[in-house]
Amino acid sequence: MVTASLVKELREKTGAGMLDCKKALEATNADLNAAADWLREKGISKAAKKADRIAAEGVAAIKINGNTAAVVEVNSETDFVAKNDEFKALVDAILDAILNNEVSTVEDVLAAPYEGETIESLIVAKTAKIGEKLSFRRFEKITKKDSESFGDYIHMGGKIAVLTVVDNASAEIAKDVAMHAAAMRPQYVKSSDVPTEELEKEKNIMREQLINEGKPADKIDNILVGKVNKYYEEVCLENQIYVKAENKETVAKFVAANGGTITTMVRYEVGEGMQKREENFAEEVAKQMANN
Repeated sequence: MVTASLVKELREKTGAGMLDCKKALEATNADLNAAADWLREKGISKAAKKADRIAAEGVAAIKINGNTAAVVEVNSETDFVAKNDEFKALVDAILDAILNNEVSTVEDVLAAPYEGETIESLIVAKTAKIGEKLSFRRFEKITKKDSESFGDYIHMGGKIAVLTVVDNASAEIAKDVAMHAAAMRPQYVKSSDVPTEELEKEKNIMREQLINEGKPADKIDNILVGKVNKYYEEVCLENQIYVKAENKETVAKFVAANGGTITTMVRYEVGEGMQKREENFAEEVAKQMANN
């Protein structure tokens, strides 16, 4: 009989997840040693031991199928593995799972079917085979209207991926916008997208700076208007000066001049906001050579 205490003991012994431990015990008639071997055979025990490693390398990728597109970030521990064909196949499988299933969360994608198993089990198997922690971090699934165009751009082999949607303009214009976003790092499409809490925080910081600079109290509100507009130019795609513009027109004006409007932007940069490993390049090369 598979008891909770037996599952707990196997988990402590192997580092595998509770559900995997329960499945292993059920498959081996509650034999603890046989269950541990079962987990090793499946690559689960080996993969679990890598769970506390830092995986902040990897790729951001895009796949488009008709009016639907998927953007993902899948992480590895080293840049070498991110260029591995096995890893690329994993990323492609995740993209297909997103496009072919009704998914709204990372958990939905992990549970999505793949060749008789799931995406989660595929990641576990690839982790065991490749020998590094691999993780599926985030995704966006975008559906456009027939009047809209996708623009996709991948920079530096997948270090940055940008997907844009423009209405009543061509895919070429949409791609130009995506390339601009890759370079200029906008966080939002338009000023109204900036969360009120974030905007108020920035305005309070600006106000304190002006006070510390000795600006007259009755002038501060007027000065703040200009500073807020400058802030929008930094973080909002529509407000930024288009990188290819000769006349300093904004991205919104560039798209409008070509008959369109921007409706969507997704920009993923691999590892943004994540802790990076403290390891130098020479050590990384030595590790790769030792593993081959």
